[in-house]
Amino acid sequence: MPRFSYKALDRSGSSVADVLEAPSRRDAVRILAARGLRVSGVSEQSGGSPAKPKKGSAGGRSARQGSAPAARRFSFRRRGAAQPTSRDKLPFFEALHDLMSSGLSAGESVRLLSVRIKEPKLRALCAGLWERLSEGATLSRAMIDFPAVFDQATINLINAGEATGSLNETVNRLIGHFTEQREMKRQLLSELAYPVFMMVVSAGVVIFFLVFLLPRLQVLLRSLGGRLPVSTQILVSTSNFAINYGPFLLIGLVVGLILFWQWRGTEAGRAATDRMMLRVPMIGPFAIAQTVFSFSQNLGVLLENGITTAEALRMTERQIGNHEHRDKINKATDRILEGEALSLALQRTGFFPDLVLDRLAVGENTGNVVPSLKDIAVNYRKIISRQLKTFTRIISSGVLTLVFVFVGFIAFSIVSAVFQLSASFR
Repeated sequence: MPRFSYKALDRSGSSVADVLEAPSRRDAVRILAARGLRVSGVSEQSGGSPAKPKKGSAGGRSARQGSAPAARRFSFRRRGAAQPTSRDKLPFFEALHDLMSSGLSAGESVRLLSVRIKEPKLRALCAGLWERLSEGATLSRAMIDFPAVFDQATINLINAGEATGSLNETVNRLIGHFTEQREMKRQLLSELAYPVFMMVVSAGVVIFFLVFLLPRLQVLLRSLGGRLPVSTQILVSTSNFAINYGPFLLIGLVVGLILFWQWRGTEAGRAATDRMMLRVPMIGPFAIAQTVFSFSQNLGVLLENGITTAEALRMTERQIGNHEHRDKINKATDRILEGEALSLALQRTGFFPDLVLDRLAVGENTGNVVPSLKDIAVNYRKIISRQLKTFTRIISSGVLTLVFVFVGFIAFSIVSAVFQLSASFR
């Protein structure tokens, strides 16, 4: 019977390395799981020495980084299964946490999910993870084959949870983190939905009046003869311009937006537009608040889950959306890794508020940086919420004011034209 050497963690978190006999690698993993061990690697022995890991085996480096993951992803597509995305990350962790809280191991939980979940994408994700887990890979190593779902920070957090024996607690913290991020996105979309709706409706009303209604009124006014008031002439000229050149302007606007979006997709374009956004009133302070919130939340979660300071700072840096801020935080990270204090390095960026820096300095002095970061994240979520509500009120009020002014101008132009033409008949 084949012999397999393995490395695992027992229930107390201690490392175990030994050899066992089993019909196959998958049977070996199941035997170890039945003993309550968390397997980190299994390799078949031949003649008393470990055999070279087979292609596709989770125990070999090539299975994680070389051609095997690519081949697996290709076979995954060939099966016709729905492709999981990052949106499936939170539902997966929620389901995994529910089963692990019931006493099941991570591997057994994933196996049950791969069988019982009905949602196609989530089922495909769990099936792919179980395929790798059944060959001896840990959960964090299995996640590497799904880069579209799990980012590197998430994989490192799961790896740290496995190493410290606190995987379920780590998953629970990730659920809270991802839930908060989802709620922030939902709030942003919901707050912006009303002003965008008002702008679209207002633009539709104005276009309808200029293109369809005013030309008919113009025919009626011309049939009465006489000279039109200046306000009415302006309105008529605007209508003629919209009818004759409006389609060309619309096409030019669409083409311009497409070209601008493509340019923004480049590294230079993204950096330039992010730099310009910081100078725009209201948008600049909002971008700063978003950066402070993202930095404090992500760094706090990473440090809380046992990620080293160097890794946590680099991962947090990659989560910053504004490229101008990301470059400054990158320089601050370099200073921190050279021994400079966190609060002092962030002060050199020029956009972290003084109150935030004071809180971080207190946290550093007392050894409670993580609680300070979490408090900052909570406060800045409230600040962002207030900024969104203020932005919504200003946009809505501005759009309504412009519409009322335009409608009033139209009413004044038509009424003045009617009175002037009526007076010419007397």
